[in-house]
Order: sequence, then C-alpha cells, then structure tokens
Amino acid sequence: MLSNDSLLFLDDLKANNNRDWFIANKKRYDIFKKDYHQLVGAFLNAMKPLDPSLEMLEIKHCTFRINRDIRFSKDKSPYKSHIGVWLSSGNKNNNRAGYYVHIERGASFIAGGFYAPESEDLKKVRKEIAFFHEDLEAILEGKTFKKEFGTFARTEKSTLKNPPKGYDKEHPAIELLKLKSFELLQKFDINEITEKDFVSKKTKKLILLKPLNEFMNRALTAEEF
Repeated sequence: MLSNDSLLFLDDLKANNNRDWFIANKKRYDIFKKDYHQLVGAFLNAMKPLDPSLEMLEIKHCTFRINRDIRFSKDKSPYKSHIGVWLSSGNKNNNRAGYYVHIERGASFIAGGFYAPESEDLKKVRKEIAFFHEDLEAILEGKTFKKEFGTFARTEKSTLKNPPKGYDKEHPAIELLKLKSFELLQKFDINEITEKDFVSKKTKKLILLKPLNEFMNRALTAEEF
C-alpha cells in the first residue's frame, strides 16, 4: 500500500510539474520514494512464491525513474506524476512478458502480457501462435481469466488490417496473428492503494496472467527450427 501522503505528493506534482517546485519539495519526494520502494518490495514478496521466474528480481529492477524522457515529446513536463511496478524475468538485452501495476489518478490499472514487442520478438510470438494457437486460446477462454481481463484490445494501433506477411488469411488464428501487442489490463480506483490488503488482492488477479506470460516467454526463448 501507499500512504495518503504519497498520493497527495503525486497530485501536487501533477499540478506543479517544474524543477523549482520539485527541488523545494525534495524531502517529500524522498519520503514518497521510500514508500514506493516498499510497495514494490511487497509485490515482490507476494509474487515470487507464485512465479519462480521472478525469483532473482530486486526492487531496483522493478521501479522507474521519476524523470521523464522529454527529448522527443511535445509535453516538456520534467517529471512523471504516476508510478509503475514492473515484474518480469527480462532485462535490457532480453525483453520478456511480465506483470505491471500502474498508479495514476483516474488511470490506475494492473496488466500483464507482452506490450508492443519489437519486430524480431513479434515474429517469434506470431510463430508460436501459428503452431500452438490452441494453447493461447485455451488461456484466453479460461472462465476466471476471461471474467477478470476480457480479451486483447483490437485497436487501429495494435492490429493489422491484413494478415502479416507469410500467413494465410484462412489460418484459424488469423485474428490473433494480426495483433501487434499482447497485453491485458484491469482498471482500479487509485484510492484502493491505501487499503492494507491492496497487494494481496492485486496479486491474486495478477497471477491469473501467469499462463499468458509463460506462453509469450516460451515464444521468445524457443529454439529455431
């Protein structure tokens, strides 16, 4: 859980997103950062026994810097007014599917899967789907899984209009093969984060995404044939 003071810090930062304000409130930020890291640690402690692939993760692997990369953005606000928790067996050299918790006023959610993979990784995922689509379909059609997370979004940005190169339009999993991103999410109210059982409640939902993550990571680590 996060404290109400930490949520208020994020609200105030959003309303005063400039360096002068941030420097003047550095002590508040230090307290917030400690709170944030404690939350990440709580998720790690809850998730590791349920997903051994996360065993080697430390808090530093699962956090994000508060500074925004504004080099290519029209929005020049220097700081993020949200926080994220990213739990994945991947690293900067090997992207992997994982679990994500996003905390932002009016836009909080938990998620899992493989978000917008790079070209080579996307080819691997499509190959896995082409050969083993029944495995993925069984995951997506699971009663509890489907109730909690629905199905993949098919937006103009995340879906091809036509079959990807090399795949027949009559392939039984063609709609899955057209996807360019493979994540599922569930929204929640930011005020839930101050509840004592927040981590345990969200862990029960996040772990439902484990089979999806395993399918995606199987695709990324499978030997070529």
